[in-house]
Amino acid sequence: VSCSGTLRRGTWGSLESNQQPCASQHTFSNPCATTTRSNGEKLCSLEDCIEGTGVYPRHGYIYSSLAGYVLKKNEGGQLPVISVVRETETQLLPNVGAIVTCKVTSINPRFAKVHILYVGSTPLKDRFKGTIRKEDVRATEKDKVETYKSFRLGDIVLAKVISLGDVQSNYLLTTAENELGVVVAHSEAGAQMVPISWCEMQCPRTHSKEFRKVARVQPEYLQA
Repeated sequence: VSCSGTLRRGTWGSLESNQQPCASQHTFSNPCATTTRSNGEKLCSLEDCIEGTGVYPRHGYIYSSLAGYVLKKNEGGQLPVISVVRETETQLLPNVGAIVTCKVTSINPRFAKVHILYVGSTPLKDRFKGTIRKEDVRATEKDKVETYKSFRLGDIVLAKVISLGDVQSNYLLTTAENELGVVVAHSEAGAQMVPISWCEMQCPRTHSKEFRKVARVQPEYLQA
């Protein structure tokens, strides 16, 4: 697969900075499906989790201090943090198969690190981290992928959750579909670039070109 071919007008859509990609055709199940039936329910051992909000430790176990949803979140430590929140405080969380909008925060030859901003069109209250590994950037010629030619710091990327990951990597994401990849990027001159192929964007100010794994944004992925 070469990167030399140009695209017919309208094939690759661009995304304005004040627009957010969404995936309204996808449905997302609520991963916070475990509800506590009453105050004082035993949740887990202190050896398995760290207590967060809405819980209390007692005799080596963690108990709920209110009725609501059980949330587990990895925050960079060895053990996940367990909390209980009331139904009105819950939020949509990234789930396997969900389309997410994220911002690239760091890059190395093996993967790009991102912060997940949206699940579908729903903004997240908390900051969730994700990883796009080199082998998950695109579906073809995976051995030729160069992370630095796929993403840059600050890029806004549309990706799909493929795994909840672990404490170190958090959510594992993929852009290995035509509709996934970079949707907003800025050139070194500070201008928002325009997609010109599936692997290049161009600065409208200087006309310089930069490599990216470009998303072919569909109309249903855009909202004002």
